[in-house]
Amino acid sequence: MPAPATGLHLIADLADCHGLCDVALIEAALREAADAAHVHVLSVHLHPFGPEQGVTGVALLAESHISIHSWPEEGLAAIDIFVCGPLADAEAALSVIVARLGGAIRYRQAIPRLGARTGAALAP
Repeated sequence: MPAPATGLHLIADLADCHGLCDVALIEAALREAADAAHVHVLSVHLHPFGPEQGVTGVALLAESHISIHSWPEEGLAAIDIFVCGPLADAEAALSVIVARLGGAIRYRQAIPRLGARTGAALAP
């Protein structure tokens, strides 16, 4: 019988970021973050809101998702990393995004998901 699913949902608010309206930079950051986390990108969808405006987007993963919402006028980005599996490393993904955007973490919360608290599978 396979091991029960476990996951980590990491959310973070970043400040003092650059490149928050640069779609190519944000896509590269999401893809590099997924690689660092040892997860598999299925697709990336980004929506720019216009010149000098923010970008919202998601990297859809086989193991869940990584998303970003940005406010370049404030230098802020909201990051959501939800990964599952024994090799998935949400912290590594966050480190890559912080480095690529040149920001600082202002808020961070890690939420165990899918039985990760107890190691037991969830009841239906």
